[in-house]
Amino acid sequence: MHLDVQTLRDFYYRSALGRAAQKVIRNQVVRFWPDTHGQTVVGYGFAVPLLRPYLKDARRVIGLMPAPQGVMPWPAGGPNVSVLSEETLWPLETGHVDRLVLMHGLETSERPSDLLDECYRVLGPGGEVLFVLPNRSGLWARSDATPFGYGRPYSATQLEAQLRRHDFVPIDHVSVLYQPPSNRRFWMKTAPFWEKTGRAIPAVMAGGVMMVRASKKHPPSRRGVGEAARVLNPLEVLSPKPAKAAKPI
Repeated sequence: MHLDVQTLRDFYYRSALGRAAQKVIRNQVVRFWPDTHGQTVVGYGFAVPLLRPYLKDARRVIGLMPAPQGVMPWPAGGPNVSVLSEETLWPLETGHVDRLVLMHGLETSERPSDLLDECYRVLGPGGEVLFVLPNRSGLWARSDATPFGYGRPYSATQLEAQLRRHDFVPIDHVSVLYQPPSNRRFWMKTAPFWEKTGRAIPAVMAGGVMMVRASKKHPPSRRGVGEAARVLNPLEVLSPKPAKAAKPI
């Protein structure tokens, strides 16, 4: 189930907790990808809060927003780069994306397998994808007060296994948002302490959000997305003559 774009906008841009979460996650994205000069950077779901650092230097920045969620113009005060798209039929050329980030996209999709195939299709050689997802062991996945309390939470093991089945190679993962998902002043003021402590002893504290970075495996172990399948005629199997190529479907 996708949240409405207005709900997501209000959380990330109009609430103190949302702005704090946006800053923590965005800073980690920049640590993963400090330089995107001349590259194409794409966000899917509601990832636009994480894309602002790349507007200046990237060759192209695109924010894809799924139709069930809705779309809003972004960035404010600049040329719009957000686009309404189907969940598994993105208006992007195959193999032209260098950096792809998904937030509030995979865990809310009704077709996660097809969505991962679409991610694979658009990534180019050397491209990387970053998944920002609720951690099923964290407090944020258990609270309806934030967007991370909706959809299917993941564990790192579950996500990495699913990525490998779709020909992605996990590179790195990190947990963030160790503070409780509360707007109370005490938790907001002590948020930097909890973030620092949680990263130092992750075995004791579970971060509310996990971020998994992966690359595209090439060549793929499965038939590529969009590749024609060859369907054999049963009579050809019994024929002593070489079988003719079947028509693609």
